[in-house]
Amino acid sequence: MDAQRKAEIISAQKPFQAYYPDHLAHCYGCGRLNEHGHHLKSYWDGDETVAWFTPEPYHIAIPGYVYGGLIASLIDCHGTGSAAAYAYRAADRRMDDDGRPLRFLTASLHVDYLKPTPLGVELALRGRAEEIKGRKVIVAIELSARGEVCARGRVVAVQVPDQYIVDLVYHPSD
Repeated sequence: MDAQRKAEIISAQKPFQAYYPDHLAHCYGCGRLNEHGHHLKSYWDGDETVAWFTPEPYHIAIPGYVYGGLIASLIDCHGTGSAAAYAYRAADRRMDDDGRPLRFLTASLHVDYLKPTPLGVELALRGRAEEIKGRKVIVAIELSARGEVCARGRVVAVQVPDQYIVDLVYHPSD
């Protein structure tokens, strides 16, 4: 994707993660309230979702290449954000409506590492819904560097009630 198309996408919409209520915005990968996190931001591009991330030098595996845990983290967070966005679309809702927020957590994460992922270049993630059924959304993700697919992932995300997360945070021993 060229820089102009990316700029058009970013200027035309808010990232999915901007709609997360504050108590759900602490994720290391995508939480806007986590000062040390990646702050991954996911957007619509037609019927697919996109996100971009540029690894820092400390995201190293071996000189010049990204460590696999970062790749898994990016696929995971883009997958759950995409799952929420697809669920809103399937319910004919907007992410900024006044209804109950639709929040998804990872039930399963599978990553195939296809080739070494270079450090120092922007990584692009592209997601597509494979299945939307009840509380479950399955999202396929491709992670590319310089237009070459370096990893493919599949995220099975499950919608959780907002109260479930509140209870986990404020009543962890119950």
